[in-house]
Amino acid sequence: MKGLGADHEYWRALEQGIVKLPRCAGCGTWHWPAVWRCGECGAWEQVWHEVEPRGRIFSWTRNWHDFGWPSPEGLPYVPVVVELDGAGGRRLLGVLDDPRAEVHIGLPVTGRLSHIEWDGQSLPMLRWTVVAQAPHSAQEPTQGQTQ
Repeated sequence: MKGLGADHEYWRALEQGIVKLPRCAGCGTWHWPAVWRCGECGAWEQVWHEVEPRGRIFSWTRNWHDFGWPSPEGLPYVPVVVELDGAGGRRLLGVLDDPRAEVHIGLPVTGRLSHIEWDGQSLPMLRWTVVAQAPHSAQEPTQGQTQ
């Protein structure tokens, strides 16, 4: 990949099948996008940590136009921004596995590594899958109800 900068370790880790994000060695602040210097404490050292690709949908849209996207699955596709659990609320982009799934903000998802062909290169990307949630029991009170 051309033009790698402070985020080089992120892309290198994805090529190895893992997700890594930087954390300031001085104050512990998570950073994404990657930075050379911490904006909180001014430290120059960033330590890269493996993070579990798990979180909740922060934002999403269902696209019915390809916008140049080389999706092998065709249209529609659902790009998502996922707020990661355990990484200081940092957010990563990706595509939802099921483009016809019911989607809403806060929906729990897990990620997996995938590759896409773009401009003659195989590039790593994250694909997100909705985590199955247990349905509410008829006996269970819902928010705002009492038994």
